[in-house]
Amino acid sequence: QVHLVESGGGSVQFGGSLRLSCAASQPSNANCMGWFRQAPGKKREAVALIYGGTPTYYGDSVRDRFTISLDYAKNTLYLQMQILKPEDTAMYYCAATAGWVSSSRCRPTGVTVFGVWGQGAQVTVSS
Repeated sequence: QVHLVESGGGSVQFGGSLRLSCAASQPSNANCMGWFRQAPGKKREAVALIYGGTPTYYGDSVRDRFTISLDYAKNTLYLQMQILKPEDTAMYYCAATAGWVSSSRCRPTGVTVFGVWGQGAQVTVSS
């Protein structure tokens, strides 16, 4: 089974930048991957999704500030975060489907389709 390991979290000040990485332990045929986040006392929410190597979704609060990308050669998913705000503070998780899925299933509300999750990376933004 594929394992996902996040890295790159940390603490930054308002307006700073971070890049999260999510390395897969081996190649897979998962064609839908994404980043999710969960702040204390809040529900987990989708941040960005990528399908077949093409970004397909950004949350309203991160659009134009975050960029999701996938390096097939390195089996690594990235989330470049810019102009970070205190409200971006959360635990960030990368996730992937267990295999191939249709594009209609690769959506922000389809959390159950993601069968593989990383352990999470904490991002803290101070004002």
